Amino acid sequence: MKEKIRWGIVGLGNIAQKFVHDLNLVPDGELVAVASRDIRKAERFRELNNAKLAFGSYDELFNSDDVDVVYIATPHTSHAELSIRAMNSGCNVLCEKPMGVNSAEVEGMIAAARENDVFLMEALWSRFNPAIRKVKELIDDGLIGEISYLNADFAFYALDRNPEGRLLNPLLAGGSLLDIGIYPIFLAYLVLGYPEKILASSKKHRTGVDIQTSLIFEYSNAQAILYSGLNSNSEMKAEISGTMGNIYLPPRWHEAQGYSIEKNNEIENIELSTRGKGYEYEIEEVHKCLNKGQKESSLWSLKHTTDLIRIMDEIRKQTEVVFPFEQ
Repeated sequence: MKEKIRWGIVGLGNIAQKFVHDLNLVPDGELVAVASRDIRKAERFRELNNAKLAFGSYDELFNSDDVDVVYIATPHTSHAELSIRAMNSGCNVLCEKPMGVNSAEVEGMIAAARENDVFLMEALWSRFNPAIRKVKELIDDGLIGEISYLNADFAFYALDRNPEGRLLNPLLAGGSLLDIGIYPIFLAYLVLGYPEKILASSKKHRTGVDIQTSLIFEYSNAQAILYSGLNSNSEMKAEISGTMGNIYLPPRWHEAQGYSIEKNNEIENIELSTRGKGYEYEIEEVHKCLNKGQKESSLWSLKHTTDLIRIMDEIRKQTEVVFPFEQ
């Protein structure tokens, strides 16, 4: 086991900076190298975060002997290409969600991971959030009985953003579904599994991306009602209802700092705060897997990622959201 696991980062935006902040909370991890197509940006990020190396190309980082694992934090549309290039250079990869834009991309990434015998995981950080992990355990233990209903949403106002930016630009796989709708879908999948039937409806922006998507997932004994949007705020809470009680994740549930249990007309509030922003826990999962020689996580496996993108493919098929590069 290495004394420290050495990280490299490509895509030096806001998410990368938050990730580095939380990496500093993990004793056995360190940021060693950063890369940008603009070497000046890479140098600024390196200096700000006390990294050892800055590269002006991604491949320089991928080929560095100083890096054990690479975090891909670029826009959605480059996830597959950069991850595959990294893995073909022998790198272990943590790739931001969604891991790929569609199933074909995800399948190609998984094939590259297996061909090169390297670790690959989608950075769906909510799966490793302590409150969400505990809620999953309680549900699996039968605390609130058989689950019959789940409701989750995620929305914020973004129509004043630059239409060329990642949220509204179809060339960057923009829209609410892949960026934030993935969170409610993930929760339904985590709790109830793969839906037997999906009903989807979307409103679209003038650029062609979805700005509102409403979903009903049908299961044999349950329904999940899910929503994502970019044209208004929402409360962003989650409710999971069973035959013996309810569990609530408070607003901004995807980064929950606790949860509530309602049983027998009594509510118990449990605080379970994260350190930092909450990226620490997915980092720790990567470290655990690498130290054990595992090529994927059991908590969020490549099968889970494959199922998630298949669900989102079906939603886009129903709502007729097709990106220009897919045509």
